[in-house]
Amino acid sequence: MTTMTEIDRVRALVEPIASDLDLDLYDVERRGGTIRVTLDTPAGSDAGITLDDLSLATRLISRELDHEDPIPGRYTLEVTSPGLERALRTPDHFQREVGKQVLLRLRDVVSGERRIEGTLASADGDAATVRLASGDEQTVAYATIDTARTVVDWTPKPKPGKGHKRSRSSAPVEAGVGDQTATGEASAPAGLDSADDPSAGMEEEKHPS
Repeated sequence: MTTMTEIDRVRALVEPIASDLDLDLYDVERRGGTIRVTLDTPAGSDAGITLDDLSLATRLISRELDHEDPIPGRYTLEVTSPGLERALRTPDHFQREVGKQVLLRLRDVVSGERRIEGTLASADGDAATVRLASGDEQTVAYATIDTARTVVDWTPKPKPGKGHKRSRSSAPVEAGVGDQTATGEASAPAGLDSADDPSAGMEEEKHPS
């Protein structure tokens, strides 16, 4: 008989709630004293998850965890969205992002590039295939990937009839939207409101009953 882990127990309680709200349970993680539940709209949806969605989900999930008490001790519940640039940790994550730009960092590289960036061409249960800028494709086993995430191009497009203004800074700046931190907060460029990227999420501190 397989013993369920704390994360398994939380996932089993959250999945029906997410389904009732027409949301997908993207991930469940434990980071120190924080249980992070990441929700998203179903793959292929035109609309993104909103702060109202997260607020309602937080209330329902918190009530269910209080009732079932799947985790002993004190912890903080965080309900969030994956953000625009999202971590890819499971085969399901890769499969739902086929066609997107991705950045992979490999572990234990003896020769060759540790960093692979390109278009996610395909993904299955064991590996992902990335189409590089050269047009070549590289298949990477999940077991060899240290970290992976989708990449959004934040370069401003020039207005019609005007050339692109050069930045005073010669160093490239990497956008941090959707990058996960210990507190679940994410920065967003000017003009991006919380409904577009509510990845800061909702937090609620839980005490043992």
